[in-house]
Amino acid sequence: MILHSDMQTSPESDCPYLEGRKWRMNYFFASQLTADELDILLARGWRKFGMYYFRPVCDGCEECIPIRLRTAELNYSKSMKRALRRCAEITVRFNELEYSDAIYEIYKKHSEVRFGKVSSESDFLHSFYTQSCPAIQSEYYLEDKLIAAGFLDASSRALSSIYFVYDTDFSDFRLGTFSVLRETEYALSLGLDYYYLGYYVRDNGSMAYKNSFHVNEKMDWSSGRWFHEDDFVYCK
Repeated sequence: MILHSDMQTSPESDCPYLEGRKWRMNYFFASQLTADELDILLARGWRKFGMYYFRPVCDGCEECIPIRLRTAELNYSKSMKRALRRCAEITVRFNELEYSDAIYEIYKKHSEVRFGKVSSESDFLHSFYTQSCPAIQSEYYLEDKLIAAGFLDASSRALSSIYFVYDTDFSDFRLGTFSVLRETEYALSLGLDYYYLGYYVRDNGSMAYKNSFHVNEKMDWSSGRWFHEDDFVYCK
């Protein structure tokens, strides 16, 4: 690993996930992480975009809970089986990171339609194609048309989902659920133990879905230990 900064703490600002809360982040910039170094950071609750590595250190709040799936114990609910049937004609390809205009156009449209954000190509490249650790991308095709893409970091024991985007014309395909299932299956095929989903926030609608995938583990910030979903105790 090459460190490009010391670890710093961001100023307190409004939380993007929970109304009325404040958040702060520990962060640093780094590159050339090995798969083992990345695995250590993931297991300690760190996330990243490009060379920017971060984790929350909010006063009096531990609601951003790191969550990961056990790849060998993936459980398919009835709802997930329906998503698989709906996406039966979709082909998934896993490749090295490689920029394409088609992926950027999907990202731009996804950002505008779902979040009302105008994205720039430079920010897109900085977040997803400034490679600081082992990484791959997933590509989803309906016939020969690219309709979705995912960005994944690859540690020695896990795949970590950084971001997933889809063409919003295909929203009825439930591509988010489909991607988690297929990417977890791919991690298992590589002999990896875990698939990281990022942070789970119980009271945020866009983050709460992550707890619908089983079997999952959650990390307790106070102890740094990971617990089976049935044994995890939420902070009051």
